[in-house]
Amino acid sequence: MNDYKIILKIAAQLLEYPDEAWWNDLPEYRAAAKELHTPQVRDVFIDLFDYVEQVGRKDYEQEYVRKFDFSQNTNLYLTTHNRTDFGKQSNEMHDYKQLFLDNGFDLQKELPDYLPALLELAATVEPAQTKKILDTARPKIELLRDRFIEAKLPQVFLLDIILAQISTLEVKDK
Repeated sequence: MNDYKIILKIAAQLLEYPDEAWWNDLPEYRAAAKELHTPQVRDVFIDLFDYVEQVGRKDYEQEYVRKFDFSQNTNLYLTTHNRTDFGKQSNEMHDYKQLFLDNGFDLQKELPDYLPALLELAATVEPAQTKKILDTARPKIELLRDRFIEAKLPQVFLLDIILAQISTLEVKDK
């Protein structure tokens, strides 16, 4: 599997809600991160895994809910951050839904603008489709990154990695 696919899967995992399955899968994702070829990316992932483990299960789950579920500024639903035009938001939601449908997937439990779901999708398709998915989400990821910086969230480094992957795909494209 290409490194960028593994990177997107690990980033998706680290942005997901930490339920029982998430905690059970954590060692597997940590091991995958240790195998990455890019030292900077590998180190960021390892640091985030260390952070999660240091904070501990209960505190990390509570922190996650505060950061991502109860915050309008830092939630992981990409169409909610500029909600001044609900028609535009509806069109964007439709576009995200279409990305899933075009690639043979339909979400049953999540909205199609949920960043971890988009990253999972991008990790499962061919590079050209990955680029299309990430290009569609890029402006929202950049906005979310700015908000993570303002909120001083360590997950901002995940967004940096995702944005770097988009640039890497663009370079390979040329």
